[in-house]
Amino acid sequence: MQFDFIHCHGSGNDFPLIDARALMLTDGEWATVARLLADRGGPVGGDGLLLLVPGRGETAFGQRMFNPDGSEAETCLNGLRCVARAGFEATGLDRARVGLPKSDALAARVADIAPGVVSIETRITSIDDTPTGVGLTVGDAPFVEATIPGLPSNRRFTALAMPNPHLVTFVDAIDERELIELGDWCEAAPPLIPGRANVSFVTAGPAGLFVRTYERGVGLTDSCGSAMAASTVAAARTGRIGWGEAVVVRNRGGMVRARTERAADGYDAVAIAGNATFTAGGVAEIDLAAGRLISARITATRDAEIAAWDALIAGL
Repeated sequence: MQFDFIHCHGSGNDFPLIDARALMLTDGEWATVARLLADRGGPVGGDGLLLLVPGRGETAFGQRMFNPDGSEAETCLNGLRCVARAGFEATGLDRARVGLPKSDALAARVADIAPGVVSIETRITSIDDTPTGVGLTVGDAPFVEATIPGLPSNRRFTALAMPNPHLVTFVDAIDERELIELGDWCEAAPPLIPGRANVSFVTAGPAGLFVRTYERGVGLTDSCGSAMAASTVAAARTGRIGWGEAVVVRNRGGMVRARTERAADGYDAVAIAGNATFTAGGVAEIDLAAGRLISARITATRDAEIAAWDALIAGL
């Protein structure tokens, strides 16, 4: 089967993206496509596979995201900006509600964060802080900068689902070895959190937040959009930033501008504005029955977009 794809990235979080609105594949077949196209050792590579899918109800279109191991994530906010851009270009819209597997989000085209850097803002309101919502099997009340019984760490975490689960802790300095060890432990689907979780170590200072994440289904990653969002909400809930305060959130892949909201009904929201950069277009041929990538090639590159993003990164 032949697939046209766009290679894209949000804050350095890169993916092959397929317009799947007219493609009728099973979840298992999409998992196979993800394992083959998002393979870092292959000709395409990425942090996962993004799908632009039909909308439902009030949503104009939807997003699905499969990790490189074939598992499906509830969302990917860096990827959501790219899917929203593809959806906008396909429908002629510049603002829409986008469907996610377990929720939805608002997306809108906004002023470029830097010259030539196409930018999208997404707003997430489906934030769950209950232990059950996060996937924890302990606790009756939200964990907000608290130790989590059974977690092999004495650090104090804030647990949030965006709707994918996140454990966020603020540190003076990021110890990657410690982060990987804890991420590996969560990745093994222990009884404490059988659905696994994304784990982030975050530093906070006058320049904003810096986030380092072990991503569920991926491992240590240079960029995870939902982790940047979860870290922003965690910073507001722990008093490190004010509600409604604009903050720059960085990771090794790039940056976004974030803003939290605290609603009167107690339901928090977070808006993330960042790049949705299309770097190339390509074609892949896959034998789904055999689970084999026959060929994949880039047919066009977006040199101007690549250069605009590189200029932004050079200035950070």
